[in-house]
Amino acid sequence: MKFTFLGTSAGKPTKERNVSALALELDQDNKWYLFDCGEATQHQLLHTPLSLNKLDTIFITHLHGDHYYGLLGLLSSKTLDKSETPLRLYGPQGIKKFLTAVIDLSYEHLGYQLDIVEVQAQEQFKFDKFSLKILPLHHSVESFAYLLEENNITKRLDEKKLRADGLDPSPLYAQLKCKAYIIVNGKKFIAQEYMLPTIKGRRVIIAGDNQDPQIMGDALDTLDLLIHESTYTQAIYDALPKKFLHTTANDLGIAAQQHKIKNLIATHISPRYSKSNLGTEVIYEEITKHYKGKAFIANDFDIFYLSKEKRVTKIN
Repeated sequence: MKFTFLGTSAGKPTKERNVSALALELDQDNKWYLFDCGEATQHQLLHTPLSLNKLDTIFITHLHGDHYYGLLGLLSSKTLDKSETPLRLYGPQGIKKFLTAVIDLSYEHLGYQLDIVEVQAQEQFKFDKFSLKILPLHHSVESFAYLLEENNITKRLDEKKLRADGLDPSPLYAQLKCKAYIIVNGKKFIAQEYMLPTIKGRRVIIAGDNQDPQIMGDALDTLDLLIHESTYTQAIYDALPKKFLHTTANDLGIAAQQHKIKNLIATHISPRYSKSNLGTEVIYEEITKHYKGKAFIANDFDIFYLSKEKRVTKIN
């Protein structure tokens, strides 16, 4: 799984960060998925190899502008690119009314099929390579996290062993996957003897704005990767005259450690943590004061890869 961060700022864009958007690409797949679509997401895409023609599905976590104001420009540009591939969009109640109204008022004629699904907490959906569950969060408007559970990888043949036993790659491999055994030149090849162990699918949560990570409960347990906001450090949050329903680095680190999450990527960073001001090192230090797993602070255009062995590496 490859994750490209297109926007990592909280609330408004800065010179260093655009607002929320994240692209997901799955192994050996020719399509990709977009989580949130803040203003100017389509501009950010111009600096990546990602193509709107191969965008399969958009997931919106909640209806705050920094998470969905970029939809209209992106949908329109897909038409201007003469892309006719269908597009699906999942989001909270109200997203369909918003898009329908603006498309009608602007006389926009999309040149492709757009399917909009308004989701509710605890709903589950099936996709080609993963299942998805909607988790409720704690925010000032209805906000969701998306739990992705990749399909297990089964029926993998041990090609090295097959070659050693005299069966080179051929259409017979496909037959062996489907049958209990095959006989080739008088030799019996029993399928079970040549099957590699099942690789358990990766589990990832991509969360929208949320005050309390613990609200996701046992969905966090031994999670392979959590992508979650870390808008403030605790001291800054405590000093705010008006409190906002966002997570602190302190609370995120505690939750990740308690649930034994393998990897953590923090995003949705307040503009006050710019390079010329507080910096993001203070966020990282506060998270890792509690969390002993592998932690990262995402920047725009950072690319991370989650391997089948459940390890996250930054690849750019």
